[in-house]
Amino acid sequence: MLFPTMTFALFFVVVLGIAWRLNDQPRQWRWFMLGASYLFYGWWDWRFVFLLLACTFGNHVFAVGVHRARGERARRTWMVVGVGFDLLLLGFFKYYGFFVDSLLALLRPFGLAPTPLLIKVTLPVGISFFLFCAISYVVDVYRREQEPVAPLDFAVYLAFFPHLVAGPIVRVSEFVPQMRRRRNPGSVDAVRAVRLICRGLFKKVVIANYLATAIVDPVFVAPGQYRNWELLIGAWSYAVQIYADFSGYTDIAIGIAMLLGIRFPDNFDRPYTSASIQEFWRRWHMTLSRWLRDYLYIPLGGNRGGDAKERRNLIITMVLGGLWHGANFTFLFWGLYHGLGLSVERWVRERPDRRAAAARTARGAAGRPDTSRPSPEHLARAADETVADVDLSLLAVDEHPDERAAVDAARAESEAARTAQLHHEHLPESSTAMRHDERVVRRSVHPALACFGVFQFVTVGWIFFRAQDMGTAFGYLWGLVANWGVGTLVTPTVLLALGVGLFSQFLPPRLGDALEYRASQLPPLLIALGVGLWLVVINLLGPQGVAPFIYFQF
Repeated sequence: MLFPTMTFALFFVVVLGIAWRLNDQPRQWRWFMLGASYLFYGWWDWRFVFLLLACTFGNHVFAVGVHRARGERARRTWMVVGVGFDLLLLGFFKYYGFFVDSLLALLRPFGLAPTPLLIKVTLPVGISFFLFCAISYVVDVYRREQEPVAPLDFAVYLAFFPHLVAGPIVRVSEFVPQMRRRRNPGSVDAVRAVRLICRGLFKKVVIANYLATAIVDPVFVAPGQYRNWELLIGAWSYAVQIYADFSGYTDIAIGIAMLLGIRFPDNFDRPYTSASIQEFWRRWHMTLSRWLRDYLYIPLGGNRGGDAKERRNLIITMVLGGLWHGANFTFLFWGLYHGLGLSVERWVRERPDRRAAAARTARGAAGRPDTSRPSPEHLARAADETVADVDLSLLAVDEHPDERAAVDAARAESEAARTAQLHHEHLPESSTAMRHDERVVRRSVHPALACFGVFQFVTVGWIFFRAQDMGTAFGYLWGLVANWGVGTLVTPTVLLALGVGLFSQFLPPRLGDALEYRASQLPPLLIALGVGLWLVVINLLGPQGVAPFIYFQF
């Protein structure tokens, strides 16, 4: 870990106190926060501070070059060079070993394995996250969505320690304006920040670490030695572990930033409650999904150019998103698996609409009136779903003006339908419209079954994500259907931790908000005592030794 737990606690207490003392001195606050962030990053390996400095200086130069360039060709050249610089750094540190090992494996049978290629490259912690932030900055300046910021502001943005090593992926437009404003201590929602930190610690230390040591690590090391019930619970447990681990870090990061007067975007929204793969990616690692959408999916063409190109762009986006996690064929397959799943799901969802459109076209060509028009309620609902896809989804967001006009028209039509329904409720619906709605209901899957199915789909993907290699992953899948039995790893405690980590996502969010509001009415001393007691409970329930966060390696 970058800091031992207690060392980080002392570090943060000192940083928090000094940061608020410097609140009325914005320049000094920036320099202090930059120094604290570099100390935090350099604690692990001081040499990589120079990498962060080079990334900061280089991307600021490229952004300024884009902004000052005359002509679109020059602007594009500066942008391409800047993004290429970041990708070169990422490729060297993250994929050098993978490509060299693959090359040596090909050349070794011919006696042509050059030993000078065998150098050890250490992967800097969090390199993907701060390079993604840098890429977004350069591209946003190129798109004229962002003006270049002062070098010190950009340096603090890129190095800000709460999000430096594992996100959320914050953009300049979200961070720098907050840094430039005077932070009001009275407006800091300290109770919410403490709740997020305590919740994140419980997820990481109790749920994620216990499941990892009790069942996940053993079954994924040697799946052939375990029974299928252990493998099934182990796969489910890893799905909960990676969620609890990563969302736990995100909760802690958001809470720490909030105490410093900076708000981060949310990164998780109960992803295992999703009833579709598309919805899962709206809820899982939302800042990465948004980044992939804006800086990869849309530049590839998005949903322009027809269904075939849209599915191609989806698959490419997800494959590259998988490869971003690491240089391993398991990550590549995981991305391809989700890309194909998203494409098939979208094709199945849109097939009835295409059939209906074809039927309407045929009736129009035959000169018969179209009696299959859906009811006003269904029209309004469909328009809402269309707008939700465009606004929120990795799959359907696009910036093409014709598509935006189509969305606006759909919204206007839905509002007209609602108005007509409100003013003419006494009019009976046509039997054809009623039959149409009945067919829609019959086609729909019960939400609980859909949620269960999506969770199983995602869990199969996590098997490849977690396995050391493709052989281990396929061996794991074979063990699920071949090695019948219960085994000894499935204990009541494992099932309890699995249940808490999974089914807590189905609790209504307003329950936590209500508890948070009641806690905010308590005296500060009582709140402090409650937090201290909670930390003692976490320490008692958690296993000895806390493993690093999973996403530190990405």
